[in-house]
Amino acid sequence: MQPKIIFLGTAGESLVYGKQIRASGGIIIHADNLQFMVDPGPGAVTMAAQFGVNLRDTDAVIVTHNHINHCNDINAVITTMTYGGMDKRGVLVSNKSAYNGNDELTPYITKFSKRLVEKSIILEKGQKVGVGDIELMALEAKHDDEDTIGLRFFTSQFNLVYSSDTRYFKELGDEYKGCDILILNVVYPFNEKGKQLSSDDAVKIINKVKPKLAIITHFGIKMLKADPLYEAREIQKKTGVQIIAAKDGMVINPISYSAGLRQRTLTMYK
Repeated sequence: MQPKIIFLGTAGESLVYGKQIRASGGIIIHADNLQFMVDPGPGAVTMAAQFGVNLRDTDAVIVTHNHINHCNDINAVITTMTYGGMDKRGVLVSNKSAYNGNDELTPYITKFSKRLVEKSIILEKGQKVGVGDIELMALEAKHDDEDTIGLRFFTSQFNLVYSSDTRYFKELGDEYKGCDILILNVVYPFNEKGKQLSSDDAVKIINKVKPKLAIITHFGIKMLKADPLYEAREIQKKTGVQIIAAKDGMVINPISYSAGLRQRTLTMYK
């Protein structure tokens, strides 16, 4: 299984995923011979089939918060992964609200689905968990769901951060430092403000983190009207970091942006 990142959807706001202007199936990450399904929103199963992803191969399903566009298909993914429980396997990694709910939110993950997986883990900010040879760390996020977490993947070949949904706060860049690849949910274009990240916020974060590659995704309707490709180019001009605007079905080879790979390459030419 070659390392790769597959975007099964790039939709942000309800208007975008509700009309499926962009798909909303989440993100697949292959690393160290493991397959992770991250934030399986509406259409995750359909988009996986469309882009050649076998959900039976999933080793861990991860949910960063209890909003429909991030976990609508979580139970369908777990059922597919386990043959409806006939093959009890895999790890479910969830933030607190998607698993247990809270005063305002009913958990999307059903009791039935919880019984199908081999292991369930609830993550809160700062906590780490190992899945195979990969270590996951929950990062701070500030969102309507107060239990929302970002994610850091420590793999043998690259270090990846996924912001999930969050508004900007000054410590955010510190949370992400040291990553090779930074995936930011950028809902709004330049000169637009809201409850989540804008292109202006992305510039501030990326200038502080200086990853090898930053990918913007999770677009709102104003971002789509502004054109994510244009926004990515402007962010790149302001940061000097390579920026990619994600597309539905896009596949990225993370090894190309691994600090370890560059170090090995430099060593060859000493």
